[in-house]
Amino acid sequence: MSSLVGVAAVQGDFVKHIEALQRCGAAAVEVRSPEDLATVDGLIIPGGESTTVGLLMERYGLGAAIRERAGQGMPIWGTCMGMILLAREIEDKEQYRLNLLDITVRRNAFGAQVNSFEDEVSMPSLGIQVVGVFIRAPIVTRLGEGVEELARYGDHVVAVRQGSIMGTSFHPELTEDTRLHELFLSWVRERS
Repeated sequence: MSSLVGVAAVQGDFVKHIEALQRCGAAAVEVRSPEDLATVDGLIIPGGESTTVGLLMERYGLGAAIRERAGQGMPIWGTCMGMILLAREIEDKEQYRLNLLDITVRRNAFGAQVNSFEDEVSMPSLGIQVVGVFIRAPIVTRLGEGVEELARYGDHVVAVRQGSIMGTSFHPELTEDTRLHELFLSWVRERS
């Protein structure tokens, strides 16, 4: 049985994630509503503007549907803004969040858009090194119980996993390297 992966398409770089999933041979669709979410086996929440996307998720019931599916074990991966929305706490900011990863994040930790950069990121527990594209990227400042650190950049935690939920500060979909998408797909296939 083949798995279908959804990419939250409220706002942000969802098209690049769909293209990366297709390069991995996976079927991928845009998710904008609870009805769309009901058709998929896994979900990627891409980069974008977390305040805007959070408000839209709340307004249209998508956030509640995501929390329900996460409770059923559906794999979810948040990149950049997606990791912010998945967090339990956001430093110095009261905004909508899904509260699915027991972490605290700091938004825009590396500076504004003009401070965007690319650099190697080592992911020792996965045995890989990837190019991290950091665009107004968050960092993880607190790891809760059961949260595994997957990567650091300098002194900053930039990738985590808790059960079937992963968050990365950087944007793997903006590179040609599909290994993190393949990893996520393996989790989706295990559960479907």
